[in-house]
Amino acid sequence: MKYYDIVIIGGGPAGLAAAVAARKNGAESILILERDKELGGILNQCIHNGFGLHTFQEELTGPEYAARFITQVKELQIEYRLHTMVMDISSDKIVTAMNREEGMFQIQAKAVILAMGCRERSRGALNIPGYRPAGIFSAGTAQRLVNIEGYLPGRKVVILGSGDIGLIMARRMTLEGAEVQVVAELMPYSGGLKRNIVQCLDDFGIPLKLSHTVVDIKGKERVEGITLAEVDEKGKPIPGTEEEYECDTLLLSVGLIPENELSRGMGVDLNPITSGPKVNESLETSLEGVFACGNVLHVHDLVDFVSEEAAAAGRNAADYICHHKTSDEIQDRCLQQNTIQLSTENGIRYTVPSEIRMEYMPEELTVRFRVGGVYKNCYISCYFDGERILHRRRPVVAPGEMEQIKLTREQLAKYPLLEKITLKIEEA
Repeated sequence: MKYYDIVIIGGGPAGLAAAVAARKNGAESILILERDKELGGILNQCIHNGFGLHTFQEELTGPEYAARFITQVKELQIEYRLHTMVMDISSDKIVTAMNREEGMFQIQAKAVILAMGCRERSRGALNIPGYRPAGIFSAGTAQRLVNIEGYLPGRKVVILGSGDIGLIMARRMTLEGAEVQVVAELMPYSGGLKRNIVQCLDDFGIPLKLSHTVVDIKGKERVEGITLAEVDEKGKPIPGTEEEYECDTLLLSVGLIPENELSRGMGVDLNPITSGPKVNESLETSLEGVFACGNVLHVHDLVDFVSEEAAAAGRNAADYICHHKTSDEIQDRCLQQNTIQLSTENGIRYTVPSEIRMEYMPEELTVRFRVGGVYKNCYISCYFDGERILHRRRPVVAPGEMEQIKLTREQLAKYPLLEKITLKIEEA
């Protein structure tokens, strides 16, 4: 069996940034395991620009952004294996993986960083009636077909769901000569970034129908058309509102799910709201020495925030290795230290992290969260036990855009008996 300080599962933007940060913070032997034929993950098929404004202060395409980190990984001589599938991770951090060259093999890690990303929700999860004709794709699959394989999935397109990939594919398909007739969204608000609605739909005259869904798919061999209907506040189709669209392709952009089969198998506690692991201020899961970052933790809207979060996970994993404690020592320290729980109310769905251990609190900690609806002219408030310490006015907050606040060690040190931090939305 081979031994490594840190094994990183996934060679996408999160895995790459975590590896670079871990190496720069003193971790010696690092191994990235990636199931695809190259590093970079989903960025390789995201050929549009808009990446890197926060990280590199310039606008890059997805492959350019990935290349910056791949170059650093190679310069720092960080080991990686491609075409390698991780089958299992035990609770004592033994990683079982397989590839063509070595067959099945095992690695003992001192720390594991989970960076497997997320996957798209499929048609099967939507229960749309109809046969199973050709011409139904997830938006990400269509993106890969167009941008990497060089195929055009169809000529007359309807898109269900207004997530960022769906919005970007509405523009991409239009630029390739297809006719995108409509983007339909079940919710009364879009799930994508405002800038993508403007640049990908408004600029091309593509209509966005909120509170609408597909209720029927026509065609046996190939999609021939779909039926769209308006839905009520409970998401149920309203009889009499049906509209027929003739099309040969239906793209689904109906949400992303963190890829957590491995996490679940090794016994990591998962958050039912995000479907990702519960983590503390160090991005450490319920299993000691196992960290999580990027879209496997919670779905991000900007890759820059993935890199920032992954760098923190890499630093914390390196710190864990350099000051490796036995489980008994850690348990003793856990009993002594003050753990503060983060809770949410009034429209805020979750926070990452979900708890803070004061002993490990950095000088400044970013708490990220999403809201459950569109709120206009409101305040994001933060309470330490019952006392309000932050009251930030926002003209609008929406589910499609991740929010964040920063807490400092100095702030928390003033409340030595603090047990709970609560985030909520309050009316202006």
